[in-house]
Amino acid sequence: MKITELKYSQTNTYLILGEKGSLLLDTGWAGTFPDFCRCIGEAGVKISDINMILISHYHPDHIGIAQEIADNGPVIAVCDIQKSFIHSSDHIFEKENRKDYKPIDDSKIRLFDISEGRRLLDELGISGEIIHTPGHSDDSISLLLDSGELFVGDLNPLYELELHKGTVIGDNWDKLLARKPKVIYYGHAKTFFITGDAGGSASSAERCESGSDTGRRPFGLFGKRPEHNTLSEKEDLVGKIIKHIDKGYGIDHICRKTGADKEFVGDVMRMYLTHPGVSVQGILDRIEIKGR
Repeated sequence: MKITELKYSQTNTYLILGEKGSLLLDTGWAGTFPDFCRCIGEAGVKISDINMILISHYHPDHIGIAQEIADNGPVIAVCDIQKSFIHSSDHIFEKENRKDYKPIDDSKIRLFDISEGRRLLDELGISGEIIHTPGHSDDSISLLLDSGELFVGDLNPLYELELHKGTVIGDNWDKLLARKPKVIYYGHAKTFFITGDAGGSASSAERCESGSDTGRRPFGLFGKRPEHNTLSEKEDLVGKIIKHIDKGYGIDHICRKTGADKEFVGDVMRMYLTHPGVSVQGILDRIEIKGR
């Protein structure tokens, strides 16, 4: 089995090559189809090589080009708990008058019961299970491979668990970590490798992940040291970054337009996209927690 992380939009997407076929997990924003084609071409893959598309949840940044890709061969697999959410983001693209968005064609999807997820994956020669992990959204699912790779979409990352203990998000992480994953692939955060001392508990894995960020500079704006950035500067910059995110621009473009460093833009983008309705201060609070 081979896992390829495709970097062509604001959303991390993954191509998983099994023994009998391949699975694409998530897609990017509307308008990124040419970038997707270039990216898989560089990876030595053709769209016709992809058998199935699985969406972690039906938010705009995860389904933007799903139907465009499906029109070229792959089938979109939708589990029963996601069926009523397939078109939940259509109104957002309509409001933005996005002519480059193509809604999912319900007549061509493959609907399956989440309890049959393992059988579905077996068709591609991929050993694993599909797990309902609500919290970020009611239709969110995670993919856990038997070899230890865990794909969680926009489930709140481990370093935020202190904010979510005792909630459905915390319960989901307890459930997932009890299965002892080795690697966590996020929808927007960096891939995280769980060390051997995590012990299958959310609290210990959280400490491991937080420790992996030791020495990071969460508020390093404009090349300054963090302590030289005022709260007002941080808030103003986050607001500017959000406006560019809403227009669908990528990290490099936003860095050029705002003067912010790439790491900070990436953190703001990740917090904004994975926390619907979050405030500017909420974004800054979460970045600070990550940098501890």
